[in-house]
Amino acid sequence: MGIRVWDYLPEYEKEKEDIADAVRTVFESGQLILGDSGRNFEKEFAAYHGIAHCTAVDNGTNALKLALEALGIGPGDEVITVSNTAAPTVIAIVGAGATPVFVDVRADDFLMDTDQVSAAITPRTKAIVPVHLYGQCVDMSSIERLAAEFGLLVIEDCAQAHGARHGDRLAGTMSDAAAFSFYPTKVLGAYGDGGAVVTADPDVDHAMKQLRYYGMEQVYYVVRSPGHNSRLDELQAEILRRKLTRLDDYVAGRNAVARRYEKGLGDLAESHGLLLPSTNLGNSHVYYVYVVRHPKRDAIIEAMHEHGVALNISYPWPVHTMSGFAHLGWREGQLPVTERLAKEIFSLPMYPTLAESKQDHVIDALRTVLAGL
Repeated sequence: MGIRVWDYLPEYEKEKEDIADAVRTVFESGQLILGDSGRNFEKEFAAYHGIAHCTAVDNGTNALKLALEALGIGPGDEVITVSNTAAPTVIAIVGAGATPVFVDVRADDFLMDTDQVSAAITPRTKAIVPVHLYGQCVDMSSIERLAAEFGLLVIEDCAQAHGARHGDRLAGTMSDAAAFSFYPTKVLGAYGDGGAVVTADPDVDHAMKQLRYYGMEQVYYVVRSPGHNSRLDELQAEILRRKLTRLDDYVAGRNAVARRYEKGLGDLAESHGLLLPSTNLGNSHVYYVYVVRHPKRDAIIEAMHEHGVALNISYPWPVHTMSGFAHLGWREGQLPVTERLAKEIFSLPMYPTLAESKQDHVIDALRTVLAGL
């Protein structure tokens, strides 16, 4: 396949000296787990968000799971979220012992329909997990009002939204705690797995640091409450420290790619039914993925393959329809917008170092394919 949906190699070519220096720094430090690189990354990631605390963990799924546990959410509790998300969002809720309750998403931005949340609240509801999907924030002003009215906790799923804003507030700063993933494809990606939780609450941060380290406090072998082995290793922490200084540049690069797509494809909505992503008023989008929509999605993907272009679907199977979550009792037809989107959405190649020549090929190929449908 000539053009991938995501490719880290062009970025690595630009940054390989710094990445190599990060590796040397860690290997020569004498500390491979819970050392200075991890502690410094936590301080710097918290500072980037203007928030007091950060706990770095081994992946984004555990970041969300441990955040839920640190906030006291578990068996008997319901957590409202969406089905149009990566399965790990729901896996984390189930893993914490809570029950996911789904609301539908909006057809224009694919994000949580906040107008449906109040109807989903029951006496067992403990929290809301809004998912800042594809690089754009949920309407957090509405979520905050609902949380205050019903006394609910809010945990942001920021796995796809590093650097995104709702108004003047960064994703991750509008809740009781927020979970991030640093999987390599992310806007801020490691060279392996990684995750973090940010919070303004020192008690939540203290609980997080216990939970990621078996439930221990400082002294090894002294368990206060059973936890997990969920530490971010020093190598990934040091790489993330270096890359964090370039996060705003990554976001700017993704926005440049998005503008080029809009210029090259924007006229196709009316003539050929291709809907491009929209940015809600007051939001800033970081375009983790560039998700478009067309009723003949599958035929387009197959035809684009013949042009040497790989496309992706985020996500082809709504979580509530997956057999692994059948025990939750949800059926097809209950989330009609989510289910319709799953048949129509797909992602164009998106990463900040995508060459203009490659992007032009994607645009030209897609125009040709749509003209032939």
